[in-house]
Amino acid sequence: MSVITGKVAFSNLSEHEIYDGKSTGKYSLVLTLDDENTAKLEAQGVTLRTYEGTKQRKFASQYDVSVFELNGDEFMGQVTRGSDVRVQYSLGKEHPVHGITPYLDKIRVLQLADSATDGDF
Repeated sequence: MSVITGKVAFSNLSEHEIYDGKSTGKYSLVLTLDDENTAKLEAQGVTLRTYEGTKQRKFASQYDVSVFELNGDEFMGQVTRGSDVRVQYSLGKEHPVHGITPYLDKIRVLQLADSATDGDF
């Protein structure tokens, strides 16, 4: 198993993702990655997307994902957008178009982002 650090862009950890009005049957986390972590995933054959000039990757699991505090205690609450996390993942088999899929195993919240809404809301 491998470990990577990133910033949460999208989080679907308490209920399955919805795509086209239907459940995908998977929990997921999309991370925005720095250059070091981007290079690590690319070296493992994982394909990344570019969004607004930064690299991102989705990690998914069909099983409940364990989420922990920095001290190792179970994390209670929602992992908010912008939070810094460390993800433990395993790699699936290579796909000829989509590359290698990283499966989400565990998450450790390093710094929880403030979930306050924009002042103009």
